Amino acid sequence: MSKQNQKPQVKPKLDPKTLGRIIKLLFKFYPVLMPGICICIVLSSFISSLPSVFTQKILAIVTTNLQKGETNWTVVKQEILPLIAILIALYIISLILLTIFRQLIAITTQGFIKKMRIEMYNKMQHLPIKFFDTHKHGDIMSHYTNDVDTLNELVSRSLPALLQSAVIVLTVLFIMLWYSIWMTLIILTGVVAMVFVSGKIGGGSAKYFVRQQVSIAKTEGFVQEMMNGQKVIKVFSHEKQSCNDFDKINEELYNDSYKAHAYSNTLGPIIMNIGNILYVVCATIGGLFLLLGVSNFSISGLPFTVDIVVPFLNMTKQFTGNVNQVSQQLNMIIMGMAGAKRIFALMDEEAEVDNGYVTLVNAKIVDGEITECKEHTGLWAWKHPHGDGTITYQKLEGDVRLFNVDFGYIEGKDVLHDVSVYAKPGQKVAFVGATGAGKTTITNLINRFYDIADGKIRYDGININKIKKSDLRRSLGLVLQETNLFTGSVMDNIRYGNLNATDEDCIAAAKLSGADDFITRLPEGYNTELLNNGANLSQGQRQLIAIARAAVADPPVMILDEATSSIDTHTEAIVSRGMDKLMEGRTVFVIAHRLSTVKNADVIMVLEHGVIIERGSHDDLIAQKGAYYQLYTSAGDFDLE
Repeated sequence: MSKQNQKPQVKPKLDPKTLGRIIKLLFKFYPVLMPGICICIVLSSFISSLPSVFTQKILAIVTTNLQKGETNWTVVKQEILPLIAILIALYIISLILLTIFRQLIAITTQGFIKKMRIEMYNKMQHLPIKFFDTHKHGDIMSHYTNDVDTLNELVSRSLPALLQSAVIVLTVLFIMLWYSIWMTLIILTGVVAMVFVSGKIGGGSAKYFVRQQVSIAKTEGFVQEMMNGQKVIKVFSHEKQSCNDFDKINEELYNDSYKAHAYSNTLGPIIMNIGNILYVVCATIGGLFLLLGVSNFSISGLPFTVDIVVPFLNMTKQFTGNVNQVSQQLNMIIMGMAGAKRIFALMDEEAEVDNGYVTLVNAKIVDGEITECKEHTGLWAWKHPHGDGTITYQKLEGDVRLFNVDFGYIEGKDVLHDVSVYAKPGQKVAFVGATGAGKTTITNLINRFYDIADGKIRYDGININKIKKSDLRRSLGLVLQETNLFTGSVMDNIRYGNLNATDEDCIAAAKLSGADDFITRLPEGYNTELLNNGANLSQGQRQLIAIARAAVADPPVMILDEATSSIDTHTEAIVSRGMDKLMEGRTVFVIAHRLSTVKNADVIMVLEHGVIIERGSHDDLIAQKGAYYQLYTSAGDFDLE
């Protein structure tokens, strides 16, 4: 088996740091309810440990009266009935506390999980693009489903059960020591055996429960990848191989799940029977102690009698039962912490760094000066705060320049080398070249999806590192080759470009892009619901909506990354007219697959292996008869006119 396919070696263990972080968050989110829950658990558990005390007292009263020859219930009941009344009252209090606890834990757990999902999602929105490029999306989704489910189980069941059992065990242990240290030592000997077995069998169970977590994430990632690639699978008749690959992954999940539950299901009966054996041993030894008249050794100093032995048997069951409960919960706690660690790993990912301080604002000219305003005027300005407290405004012109830029997605492997680009306001700059030449990378750098390794990028003379990323990206309209539409109406998807846009603005943008014609022919027009990334539309129609979405944003600079590559030539002619209007007065960067779409560009740059080898207008480059000429006149993948 190759290293890539090997199952990661997971060492299950109780991680105090992770557990402490979970508890800290619980008290942070619910500073009042959590103490209340703990008080309810402790008190109800303490009360549930007391019946043996009352049983001993009642038996002592009966035994004493029998020794005196007193068999009249009227006499005995005066001592017994108050004890029974107190015991009933305690049980009622315990029931009330448990009811309150169950209600509070339901509120707290679901609220905690809700807040954790919000924290995860908010953090995800602040992660750099690199994170999503280097992690399987199905694995990320598993954080919100499988890992959250295990965390829910940990908080709602395992931790309360562990606290409850711990209180009962400690309380019962003290009561046992109070009555008889000899009998307590016998029970503790059996408990050592239970702990040993739990460690051996429970450790194997926990190991496979943690591996099950990893396998589930792997399975979910594979299924999502296959769902996204169904058309490719069917086109290449890859169904059988896909099923075989899934069978292998599913087999791993089955093996891990089977072994985890096999160990877990074995542990319970073994521990329970050790408890039964211990019960018999205690009864036998207790009887022998009574027959042999062994002196008692206890904190209370009470003699060893029947009223000590009988309650001790009940305490044996209670003690071993809760030790068994702890051993059972440890597996769930370890699995829950494995899920929590994956969640915290996501939450601890380094957020996208943004040290920018220059912002983008709506502006207007008042008495020849640029003034900030709230309403959209079509005029944008960069707002510069200065160290002395003053603020200056600079009109957004759309002048974008790259100076000697070097960049590589992997350190030491440059994708771009010594790239310089000069886009003057209102210019249309086109990038052409073979796949992998670095065209899309340039636009990624302008958006600051990635930061350059060396060189400078200036926007209206401002280093883009000084511009807040959200404002930088707000000034850039982006239409990608791969269109992403969201669940909702067509109108909602167009408005995604500008949430403040009116219906009229969205319709105008659709008309500008050429999308209005087909939208009005949809069953419900602009109110037609889109599902599964607009699967009920053609690729070209989805692209038209994406272009309309960029148009309604009304950005000063446009980036078109293969924006018309999925549109047929007839539709392209319609779109081109709208795009020409959209590009008027804007700086535009175009990455083109069809060279016919960039003929009217002011500047065409030819990239090869991350280096700009030619630049100029279409006519200039054709006249040079260099690389561009070869691309344009070839009969390869490029659309020729």
